Amino acid sequence: MIRRTIERGAAATALALLMSVPAMAESLSDAFIQAYRSSPSLEQQRFLLRTTDEDVAISVSALRPTVNFEATYSKATAFEDFSNQTTTTNGALSLVLDYTLADGGQRHLRIGAAKEAVLAARFRLVQFEQGVLLDAVTAYLDLRLAARTVDVRESNVGLINQQLRAAQDRFEVGEVTRTDVALAQSRLAAAQSALAAARGQVDVQRELYRLAVGRLPTGPLQDPPSPPDLPPSVDRAQQLALQIHPLIDAGQHDISAFTLLADARAADRLPTVSLRGQISRTRPETDTASIGLTGRIPLYTGGRLPALQRQAIAQTHAARSGLGQTTREIVEGVGRAWALLEVSRAQISATRQGVRAAQLAFDGFREEALLGARTTLDVLDAEQDLLNSRTDLLQAESDAQLAVYGVLASIGLLTTEHLGLSVQRYDVSAYYNAVSNAPQAISPAEPSAQSNRLDSVMRRFGRN
Repeated sequence: MIRRTIERGAAATALALLMSVPAMAESLSDAFIQAYRSSPSLEQQRFLLRTTDEDVAISVSALRPTVNFEATYSKATAFEDFSNQTTTTNGALSLVLDYTLADGGQRHLRIGAAKEAVLAARFRLVQFEQGVLLDAVTAYLDLRLAARTVDVRESNVGLINQQLRAAQDRFEVGEVTRTDVALAQSRLAAAQSALAAARGQVDVQRELYRLAVGRLPTGPLQDPPSPPDLPPSVDRAQQLALQIHPLIDAGQHDISAFTLLADARAADRLPTVSLRGQISRTRPETDTASIGLTGRIPLYTGGRLPALQRQAIAQTHAARSGLGQTTREIVEGVGRAWALLEVSRAQISATRQGVRAAQLAFDGFREEALLGARTTLDVLDAEQDLLNSRTDLLQAESDAQLAVYGVLASIGLLTTEHLGLSVQRYDVSAYYNAVSNAPQAISPAEPSAQSNRLDSVMRRFGRN
């Protein structure tokens, strides 16, 4: 018996020492930064932006000449009266240069369309970043709410334990019946079940936190900081969203891209002038060199070129209509987020009053029960009302905090810059600057010396 007591004391001492070591608390800024740095879906969108950057390089390459090495080999056999035959072998090695001198400006128009598409993709990346940050704050607040709910449930179990002991004591002296004790035991079992469910919800929310942020929290979650300021009214918020929301900017650049593409397809029907130069060595040893100009005017294409132009025009109109719908959805989203914020704030005020009233009622019922003026059921019901009020207040506070960030996201302000996060932001122009001039190297960061010389020559001719 003494040995067991010593072991229990040692275990309690060790647990106290572990609990005395302060765990590194997790802040909302930590969650934001970790989600921004580690999100695979955000990384995927960045690589998709790079594919759009390469469209500019592809369009720029059309301004430049193409140089190809060609090799041909043939063997022909001629028969004379189906008896005598003569076999001739021919071979040629050629270096061929093709260069479009004039095309009605369609290549420059396509470059402009590709650049507008890049700008649209950049703004869509900003919108995707907002979604990642909103998921992070949602997971943070939900996990914090689940943990606080466990605290409330544990307190509730402690209160019901007190009521059970009080009921048992009063039963022993004949003040209450066995029914009161059984009722308290039933409520205690229900409270313990709810506590187990609340602890399980914490585990669920921890996994959702890991999904949104990229790892489990390093310690207890801190109280969220004061959120950024919001516009003074919903009307001002909606007006601001129409000015800065990334999806509106993306839609405007989409319209510009399709407009330029329609102009380029109209220019496809204009004359083109091409230069072709060729140096060849044939077998037997004969060297030849040639250069020539070719003009081409489309007269009849079976309706293909007009169809492509009409298609681009329709895409432009569709983009305009899509921007109009996007504008409506943004205005509606801001209004809905603002309404949720106002509702949650009103619920906080009401539930705080409810908590105060429920606490007073519970304290009064407990004192009156000691005097015999209230039954055990009255006290348990009052305790349940207090529990409900406290959990409602926790939910309302969490909803209000999340609603603020929802309003920011609906406006277009849930960004690393506006939140003031200390994180190295992704540079959307770095890869574009490396590839937009269509270097020859595979790696945009390490172009070859040969490609650099060729690019410098083409820049002298203004073909970039």
